[in-house]
Amino acid sequence: MRKPIAILFFAVILGVTPAIGGHKLTAEDRKVLDNATDVLDTLTSAPDDAIPEELLERSECVMVFPNVTKGAFIVGGRYGRGAALCRDESGAFGAPSFFSMGGASIGWQWGGQQTDFVLLIMNKDGMKNLLEDRFSLGGNASAAAGPVGRTAEAATDLQLQAQILTWSRSQGLFVGASLEGAVIQQSEDANSRLYGREVSAASILTGEVSRVPEAATEFVSVTRRVASRPSEDASAR
Repeated sequence: MRKPIAILFFAVILGVTPAIGGHKLTAEDRKVLDNATDVLDTLTSAPDDAIPEELLERSECVMVFPNVTKGAFIVGGRYGRGAALCRDESGAFGAPSFFSMGGASIGWQWGGQQTDFVLLIMNKDGMKNLLEDRFSLGGNASAAAGPVGRTAEAATDLQLQAQILTWSRSQGLFVGASLEGAVIQQSEDANSRLYGREVSAASILTGEVSRVPEAATEFVSVTRRVASRPSEDASAR
């Protein structure tokens, strides 16, 4: 017993917090990141039915919820896990944070399905909601179904004024989606596993946490590719 105790003692002295219990990503954590990466990657492969490039470039944050499960038997509801990342002062996307999505509806209904959702946070007001512990779409965060196509010409005034634009992917196609009433909440435990310490979503998304964990590098890389701004592309050349 002396050796482990000694290691822990010197770690404390040196200011190092060893990863004790739970500070490892679960298989489900990794699946969320991998599937979110796949969802974003398909944005560039769809010739017409894709999220408009102009809106991707204008977005402040990108949030992806892959495989959200929706089921119903009189009382319906949805639940899923996802990840989000926001731009830093230079316009580049930083490190990601885990989130969960939930919601319920009551009425005669039956069935179940899994759907991918992509949310673009379009302005600073939308980002403020994202930094809260939890918020509801259509409640304290204005949301609208996003237009589909390579350009944003089809966007209405309502869409352009919304804090958050939402899309869903089912059977390979992206369509504008209404997520009225969906509740989005920070996943503190998952973030602790991802970063090896307790850290808030606000600290991650505002750039206080700059290190991108290895497990999330591909997700960040794909996001930067599909949503990079023209100025970023020019500076990279």
